[in-house]
Amino acid sequence: MTTFDFAPLYRSTVGFDHLASLLDSVTSSERNQPAYPPYNIELLEQDKYRITMAVAGYDEQEISITSENNTLTVAAAKVDKGNEKRRTYLHQGIAERNFKRQFKLADHVKVIAASLSNGLLHIQLEREIPEAMKPRSIPINDSNVQPLLKSA
Repeated sequence: MTTFDFAPLYRSTVGFDHLASLLDSVTSSERNQPAYPPYNIELLEQDKYRITMAVAGYDEQEISITSENNTLTVAAAKVDKGNEKRRTYLHQGIAERNFKRQFKLADHVKVIAASLSNGLLHIQLEREIPEAMKPRSIPINDSNVQPLLKSA
């Protein structure tokens, strides 16, 4: 297992102490996740992303998408249709198994939309930085600012 030394990072930053535990949790959870279904993660433009998953054989009612605590979960469960005649496959290459895939989302990344087309599930994501966190200009020598020290 590879270990990282974050000591240089801690000398010049504040509030990033959770970074080491985040990296450990992501790498350990990735090892435990199955490879099914295959997926792509695309950067469409700055702060806009798309996850595309190959979910052939599933319809919209069998797939659930939830976002909670910076974790996006995509799960699918095949509905057993009891009245449907059982099929006898000579070869079954299209998987029809249940799955659950999780993605860690960065702060302020929100799920915008999802669509299912031609066996591909597309999930649109966007980073929405709150106004309070956006850069702002601070004027100097503003006449409305009261001096902190009074002259004696």
